[in-house]
Amino acid sequence: MFTLPPLPFAPEALEPHMSARTLSFHHGKHHQAYVDKANAAIKDTPLADQDDVAVVRAAKAQGNQGLFNNAAQAWNHSFLWNSLSPGGGGAPAGALKDAIDRDLGGMEKFAETFKAEAVGHFASGWAWLVADGGTLKVVSTHDADTALVHDGLTPLVVLDLWEHAYYLDYQNARPGFVDAFLAKMINWEFATRNFAAI
Repeated sequence: MFTLPPLPFAPEALEPHMSARTLSFHHGKHHQAYVDKANAAIKDTPLADQDDVAVVRAAKAQGNQGLFNNAAQAWNHSFLWNSLSPGGGGAPAGALKDAIDRDLGGMEKFAETFKAEAVGHFASGWAWLVADGGTLKVVSTHDADTALVHDGLTPLVVLDLWEHAYYLDYQNARPGFVDAFLAKMINWEFATRNFAAI
């Protein structure tokens, strides 16, 4: 069963980098629609009693693309809200910072790699910082695809690359949106908790 989680911050808290107007559509309409469609698809099935992660993985395993698209988008968006923070940006500390230095060449190189992956991703999708076993990687997935269902990958933080995530604030300028995410919105505390849980 899917639910629409409340935003972990006030709708205007990310301004000017992400507007309350964008969030009203993105969270209140797009995310809500994915939740509603996923729940309609699993109603009166054995999946109705499963949590969201189990539903996403089951849909993928069963090749049920319609359910997967809505379930994965519902999960991805819930993960996205936690990947954003009004006090975001900067750099993590501790083990995650050490892993970024070791695997991705330091924070500046990580930002370059993440931006290149996000901006170079054609059409809709998601840009992720993941752990692959014990190694950090930057990857992107197309459309509703999620790092959650790729063997060995643990999502740490994500950015939505669908135009509805940024068009009202940045029009077609995805690079500016990615820059703002890395400099002002990325939630390193969330990423650190996910890394520590591996």
